[in-house]
Amino acid sequence: QVQLVESGGGWVQAGGSLRLSCAASRSIFSEMGWYRQAPGKQREMVATITNAGGTAYADSVKGRFAITHNSAKNTVDLQMSSLKPEDTAIYYCSFCSENGCYSGISWGRGTQVTVSS
Repeated sequence: QVQLVESGGGWVQAGGSLRLSCAASRSIFSEMGWYRQAPGKQREMVATITNAGGTAYADSVKGRFAITHNSAKNTVDLQMSSLKPEDTAIYYCSFCSENGCYSGISWGRGTQVTVSS
């Protein structure tokens, strides 16, 4: 069972930046990423990165967010810029083993991001 520890959430004014980091207890994965869930809404994908470095982003964050993997630290970071109030949500780190996401996704506990207008 992989352990995921998220950090970096907080409060920021609109237009500001935050950096989220997710440390995984396992270094071998097929895909890691960040999802978010706002009150009353379903969890949605924000950004993902594969073990080959391929990335995917939600349309709402393209050009503002960047996901990276640090293999030395075994972390996946999400740099968020030009933040908007609609980015307010709990952000969850996700982890798919080498067997792929269809075999199951592990989740972190989540970190709150609040963007004020």
